[in-house]
Amino acid sequence: MVQQLETIKAFVKLGEFLGNYCEYTNGKTVFDGEIESKFQDLDQIVSLARSHNGWFTKNNITYAFEQWSSQLNQENFDQWLSGYELDKNTKKTVAIIMAGNIPMVGFHDLLAVLVTGNKALIKLSSNDKLLLPFLAKLLISEAPKLKDKLIFTEEILTEFDAVIATGSNNTARYFEYYFGKKPNIIRKNRNSVAVLQGNETKDQLSLLGEDIFRYYGLGCRSVSKLMVPQGYNFDDFYTAVHTFKDVVDENKYANNYDYNKAVYLMSEFKFLDNGFLILKEDEGYGSPIASIFYERYESVTSLNEKLNKDSEKIQCIVASGFRDDEIAFGQSQKPTLWDYADGVDTVEFLLKIS
Repeated sequence: MVQQLETIKAFVKLGEFLGNYCEYTNGKTVFDGEIESKFQDLDQIVSLARSHNGWFTKNNITYAFEQWSSQLNQENFDQWLSGYELDKNTKKTVAIIMAGNIPMVGFHDLLAVLVTGNKALIKLSSNDKLLLPFLAKLLISEAPKLKDKLIFTEEILTEFDAVIATGSNNTARYFEYYFGKKPNIIRKNRNSVAVLQGNETKDQLSLLGEDIFRYYGLGCRSVSKLMVPQGYNFDDFYTAVHTFKDVVDENKYANNYDYNKAVYLMSEFKFLDNGFLILKEDEGYGSPIASIFYERYESVTSLNEKLNKDSEKIQCIVASGFRDDEIAFGQSQKPTLWDYADGVDTVEFLLKIS
């Protein structure tokens, strides 16, 4: 238990470092030479990550840093972990196969494995292989005993007791074939939806733009579909999200916008368009980049029935005054430590590995 307390302390220090780095990059605070040198090292890593993956803009990377910094404090750790019996953990090696769709998307799995006293055997995504190793070095500098509990590998995974793997529906089949006999959490594709009832304010709709455009819509917590009442007029929505118009200045986003618009035109699909975001009526949940699906509902009751039926396809429901488990507009990319992907309690899973 002492080592776990040291691990938590190291993550709290990491949270402070990430917060200070964000202030440093914004020019808000002057730091002494030693820590500024570390910030410059991280600057280089961020720049390399950006070159390696065009979706990883500095703005999106620092946004991820800011969100983790806000969560990695002692108060949050106390609230998160108080209900678990961490001292009863049997200390296993847990393989973590990470996705790379948004910066540091596998960080929570790593955090959960280490605070429960387990060893993390990490296989990084080729799309995000620079940020976490750098942060791991910072953790080890604060808690040297973590050196033997943080292992990055590019080899075939062999010696492990359990698996946490995140990927697409296709890779999930691969994961289940190879890792199905081990205790596992295998995550598939999920998307997030926003429920509009027609009485949203301009500010709420503008905040919804953050849920849609942050990380270019690549995250499972990114809103990719709108559920709207019959007769809903999208004028107010388009007006409110116009502040995000600069997203189309990003080449990769613009290329996807042009491509998907061309596909829709050639297929003679009906759609709405404002020059940077396409709205297409579709029953699916996973809309292409630069487009959002929408579906009209008859009643709140029928909509709830549909969302409950499709719950395994949905990560978050963004709304205001719709249901108890909703997430407020603008908050989908700000999960807490106790917000678990797919609703599966990772810590409980880790503590029950036999």
